[in-house]
Amino acid sequence: MKKISILLLLFTICVIFNKYTFVQAEYTQSSAEAVMEVSSGRLLYSHNEKEKLPMASTTKIVTAITIIENCDVNSVVEVGKETVGVEGSSVYLKEGDKFTVRDLLYGLLLRSGNDCAETLAVFCCGNIADFCNLMNDTAKKYGATDSSFKNPHGLPCKNHYTTAEDLCKITCHALQNELFATIVSTKTYVATEIKSGEKRIWKNKNKLLNFFDGADGVKTGYTKQAGRCLVGSATVNGMKAVSVVLNSPQMFERSEELLKTAFSEYKLVKLFDETRFNYVAFTPDRKFAYDLSVKRGFSYPISEKDDVKVELNLPETLPLNFKIGESVGEIRIYCSKQLIFSENIYTLNTK
Repeated sequence: MKKISILLLLFTICVIFNKYTFVQAEYTQSSAEAVMEVSSGRLLYSHNEKEKLPMASTTKIVTAITIIENCDVNSVVEVGKETVGVEGSSVYLKEGDKFTVRDLLYGLLLRSGNDCAETLAVFCCGNIADFCNLMNDTAKKYGATDSSFKNPHGLPCKNHYTTAEDLCKITCHALQNELFATIVSTKTYVATEIKSGEKRIWKNKNKLLNFFDGADGVKTGYTKQAGRCLVGSATVNGMKAVSVVLNSPQMFERSEELLKTAFSEYKLVKLFDETRFNYVAFTPDRKFAYDLSVKRGFSYPISEKDDVKVELNLPETLPLNFKIGESVGEIRIYCSKQLIFSENIYTLNTK
């Protein structure tokens, strides 16, 4: 195989960086932060990102995506006696109220309704314990292996914890769900109680949506044990990033600072397009030009410090009987010597 290496000099692909840099806040031993780019899952900044900590109502990110993936959001839910009057934040559901799953998801994520959390959990699985098992399965599916969920709302509970990195991973996947992304970016929602027709107006508690340009999510949280927690998200110049702060006294201001710096230091760059190209190779007796293709493109968040290399591994000699659509090589992309992308190269024509 012949290796063709292409070094991508960032300035030649018109990536312009500003002068912001990540600055650490004053931390306690029980605080953590992380910033992650959504499409690639690249961790852009972190501090204590693997520390297991309580996360208060940011728990409801996992509750919501678990419900969305396992329930019909148009189903009607009747509120039971056992899920009325849950302590903490509430939308004040009453026994016998009827709402769609969709409406309760808005109450869960905008108003942080603990009563919505338990109502949805019981509707989905019949009881809280089984639903928490499903939440844990959901988290592990998305790579969150250092988390444990014991309730659907985040009230203090033994062995209920996550990490800043895990919460980034879960949120990045959740934001790729259209309904979830729509809900967490909504500032005000009007729900309808089905039996009475009564309208309930729910305003989003996430103030980041109001003052950070490009902000589009996701969830606040607070308990005395967990402190102030916020998972934020924003999209700027085509790049979407998630920030997580756990036990951060100035959670909105710190999240704004982290996101602003991420968008300054990193740009989402299309490193290889879904494309076709011409390649000259040899059979045992002569040379031929072939059309080759890569079936998917690849974009990645790149900083000024990154060294990016695209490597094409192609044979100098092709067999006489190769077929259209056959894999004949591989493209690999490295960022600072770490493999970040690989894909087969296919033939589009025969000789």
